[in-house]
Amino acid sequence: MEPVRLSKRMAEMGLCSRREADSYIEQGWVKVNGSVAVLGQKVVTGDDIQLDKKMTQAQERRVTILINKPMGYVSGQAEMGYLPAAALITPDNHWEDDKSGLRFSRDHMKGLAPAGRLDIDSVGLLVLTQDGRVAKELIGENSDVEKEYLVRVEGELSDEGLRLLNHGLSLDGKALIPAKVWWQNDDQLRFILKEGKKRQIRRMCEAVGLHVVGLKRIRIGKVMLGDLPTGKWRYLAADEQFS
Repeated sequence: MEPVRLSKRMAEMGLCSRREADSYIEQGWVKVNGSVAVLGQKVVTGDDIQLDKKMTQAQERRVTILINKPMGYVSGQAEMGYLPAAALITPDNHWEDDKSGLRFSRDHMKGLAPAGRLDIDSVGLLVLTQDGRVAKELIGENSDVEKEYLVRVEGELSDEGLRLLNHGLSLDGKALIPAKVWWQNDDQLRFILKEGKKRQIRRMCEAVGLHVVGLKRIRIGKVMLGDLPTGKWRYLAADEQFS
């Protein structure tokens, strides 16, 4: 096997993100075959990668936050005058039923980034994390984590249209991987996807003659939105996992 960058190998091993790996290497927290690694170092299969306990401790301090995003907030950086969802992460908005046992700290805002997105006109479960492992799990190119949505629509949907929503549509010239789509009630569909192209559900619905009038994400992997109120946030607990 050809040599690869140590940071890439660490990410492939699920230890952290490549950016985090570079940071840990710079701090001298990684050894290869007993020697302190250097930034840009390459490794081959069989090399022994050892991690300082400081790296593990740093990862354990990183938090993941779940928000029930209201309409009108963007997922990432502020844009076009709209506030980012992270602006909702204040002590006053912390859900009183949070079972994680964590208390809010300003340090929890450092390096916090969305692991996936919800459009400004969509609502529901949004994940922000300091942990590159979580981001890789949810939005990495090999992510296999399901995302579930309730989608209110207008228009007529034929049996063939429903079949196409499940499998057979393409976006941006690329076939979509199979989804699970069925009627939840007379005007609402339930979608389960394993990918997240920009405005994917809205575009899928448009392709079969439907217009989306409401979209809410209710689950990511094993983590449910549950009773988290709109505009409130909580921490991902230590015993919770997305997959």
